Amino acid sequence: MQLINGITLLLIYQLAGEVSVRLLGLPVPGPVMGMVMLFITLMIRGQMAKAVEPACTALLGHLSLLFVPAGVGLIVHFNRLGNEWLPISVTLLLSTIITMAVTALVMQWVTRLTARREPNHD
Repeated sequence: MQLINGITLLLIYQLAGEVSVRLLGLPVPGPVMGMVMLFITLMIRGQMAKAVEPACTALLGHLSLLFVPAGVGLIVHFNRLGNEWLPISVTLLLSTIITMAVTALVMQWVTRLTARREPNHD
């Protein structure tokens, strides 16, 4: 029963994200807005994590199945990928490099931030 409650809660947040994006005209996918709303709720009220945990664990256990639609989309549009391989390759390469650089900068920032908060044990 806890699994069904957790999945229902996740779907409610997804619906709330879809509705808010459409009403406000935001350029963000509805499920992403729902995840942001869920994250904010979990930050404010920590006890809801117990209701969502069984559903999240079940979904993560079958995460590989969620990539099947993306794989089918690649096969369906295989000719288009062949025609536009250069812009796709450049975009993938640049986005990977930018993501790695931003991740490294954030890691350095967090490391410096946490180092300042720790007392010196000399």
